[in-house]
Amino acid sequence: MNLSLPALAAAIALFPLAVHAQGADVPKLGTCVTCHGRNGIGTSPIFPNLAGQKSLYMVQQLEAFRSGARKSEMMNVVAKPLTDAEIEALAGYYESLKPGS
Repeated sequence: MNLSLPALAAAIALFPLAVHAQGADVPKLGTCVTCHGRNGIGTSPIFPNLAGQKSLYMVQQLEAFRSGARKSEMMNVVAKPLTDAEIEALAGYYESLKPGS
């Protein structure tokens, strides 16, 4: 499956927010689960697994995507509007998940 950036962005925008209860209070999680899965397991081989990823690493990477210091056509768009608190919440959520679930 090879989606163009506009098609992927449209899929994200239309993706229903259907996260399990433990992540329901994490802002912006619905956007992340489109590619990285509800349980932090990528929905395609091109999307990395985030379950169990160290939160400090995720905070650093999301901040780099947000600032443009780390380049990714999709992640720069997704991370740009995130606040520091949202980044911390997302990083903590994915760190709390068991890898490989």
